[in-house]
Amino acid sequence: MGKRYFCDYCDRSFQDNLHNRKKHLNGVQHLRAKRVWYDLFRDAASILQEEQSKKPCRKFLQTGQCDFGSNCRFSHMTEQDLEKLSAQVQGEQRSKELRQEGADVPPGTIEDWLEKRAKRLSAAQNSRNLSGAKLLRPPRRRAAAFAPGPTGASRASCPSPPPPASLFAATVLFNHSKIYLVS
Repeated sequence: MGKRYFCDYCDRSFQDNLHNRKKHLNGVQHLRAKRVWYDLFRDAASILQEEQSKKPCRKFLQTGQCDFGSNCRFSHMTEQDLEKLSAQVQGEQRSKELRQEGADVPPGTIEDWLEKRAKRLSAAQNSRNLSGAKLLRPPRRRAAAFAPGPTGASRASCPSPPPPASLFAATVLFNHSKIYLVS
């Protein structure tokens, strides 16, 4: 059967020879998939500039769907989306200017993120509770029986440690000196 070439952009494989590889790499499907992948890493300023230069998609505005999807040459962003994006760009510009002036801009801490996440989850849980969905409870702690210590008192009679600040843990992923928090 021979070697096979797997394209990560298109998530497909084919027989690896010069003709097939050239045909695939210059194909429309591969070029679109590659563009979509690299668009995920563009900064907000370039996205805003591109979206402002496009005319709004009539089909998307009328029905909320467009047959062309991400390949449409018209903009699928609403006025609110453009306003949010411009606010994000302005915030990034302000923080960049502060860094250039030498001001120390502390990034958000993990504790802040955990606190926001706990609030968001509690709000979601409250909305589920109001809608009649089953409420998920954290597991109960069980008292463990320990052998008596050197003083003769068992550890079970000692006061338990304080509960953790948050019931949820965060995993920190590092990618090109940026920290992404994933729950």
